[in-house]
Amino acid sequence: MELNIFQIDAFTDRAFGGNPAGVVISNKKLSDSIMQQIAKEMNLSETVFVTEVEKEKYKVRYFTPECEVDLCGHATIGAVFLLACEGYIANIKEGTKSILFNTKIGDILVDIMYDNFLPISVVMEQKKPESFGVINDISKLSEILNINEEDIGINGETAIPEIISTGLKDIICPIRSKVILDNMNVDLRKLKDYSLELGVVGLHAFTLDEKDNSKAYARNFGPAVGIDEEAATGTANGALIYYLKKNGFLKGNTLKVSQGYILDRPSIIECFIEESKEGFRVKVGGSAVKVIEGIIKF
Repeated sequence: MELNIFQIDAFTDRAFGGNPAGVVISNKKLSDSIMQQIAKEMNLSETVFVTEVEKEKYKVRYFTPECEVDLCGHATIGAVFLLACEGYIANIKEGTKSILFNTKIGDILVDIMYDNFLPISVVMEQKKPESFGVINDISKLSEILNINEEDIGINGETAIPEIISTGLKDIICPIRSKVILDNMNVDLRKLKDYSLELGVVGLHAFTLDEKDNSKAYARNFGPAVGIDEEAATGTANGALIYYLKKNGFLKGNTLKVSQGYILDRPSIIECFIEESKEGFRVKVGGSAVKVIEGIIKF
């Protein structure tokens, strides 16, 4: 069998930045085993498999090199960019077009912004944000992160790490400064065990800009799903904006997150939050570029 396969750098507007994702677009029936083997062969944090089920609605599945995950933000952004650029979606000259991605956690609405028939940005709606409680054992967490207990917080204010999901559960962990965050030497083996114990995908550590709380700098670690550190994380940053808004650290409704710089893969993730009678709605978006195109044979 032969399949077209792509590598897309998501949450960036230039090659070699952002977070790379593998993308396979095919209506051929692939077994779970084959998809897992392809993801392992690609050896990227996630590879997404896309199948059109009806006009502008797609069934998608996401695999790390080790296992399947329910959702992946950067792979979604990358896949939708590819669908638009390769002509799978009927493009429009200006404005916004919406499509549906059917994932294991339900349908995800994805908006594509166009300028002169070219996709310039993709924004995906996250699942309804949900908190699964705070992390009270700061001592254990700081030991895993190899930092002092007092290093956990937001710009001199007390802030408690919390498990939040907008599709995947992550520990959202505030760090007092960028210097501490950059120098953090995480014990990945301990974090993997701790993540499995708590039933989370990983840990999203961040620090807020001291002068502008609509800007954040983040690092993401997911050893429980085979990702030591990720250059850009859509779902975790969706959880982050919810954490900041509900705990009173974010004045507005937008957040720009810088991630991946320590990996030399600079990424910008744009996050949006709205509150209504039904609760909070979270969206995450950015740009993407195609960097590799080829055929996989097996």
